[in-house]
Amino acid sequence: MTLNWGHKVTLGFSAFVIFMFFMVYKSMHTDFQLVSKEYYKDELAYQQVIDGTKRANELSTTVSVAQSNETVTIQLPEELKGKKISGNIWLYCPTDDKKDQRLTLTADADARLQLERKTIAAGNYVLKINWTADGTAFYNEQPLTVK
Repeated sequence: MTLNWGHKVTLGFSAFVIFMFFMVYKSMHTDFQLVSKEYYKDELAYQQVIDGTKRANELSTTVSVAQSNETVTIQLPEELKGKKISGNIWLYCPTDDKKDQRLTLTADADARLQLERKTIAAGNYVLKINWTADGTAFYNEQPLTVK
């Protein structure tokens, strides 16, 4: 059987239609993980993040993170020792939203917080800390790799 130009056009068009259906199917089953489900609301409150970051940068020391085999220790700046501190911590994993964790910040008198390592899955995180000390809001964000 020989294919004339009409058959070739029909086969080409059919292959194109099948390819387009395949692409539509794949695109409808792709999982898009957003940073936040309510990103419009978060964008409106972003000025608070900017102001908190500015205040945190004005402190004498920055937030430091140390890891041992059992714990991840977050040390807040020295000026905050002895102050009443409250806030929250977001361990944001850019590659897998199932690893994200939101925790309440409960620092001790030395402005230190310890997290159990076994509760945090291994991976790369962005550690987002939002805290208030004596009525002043602060914000810090830094990378964290848990092995």
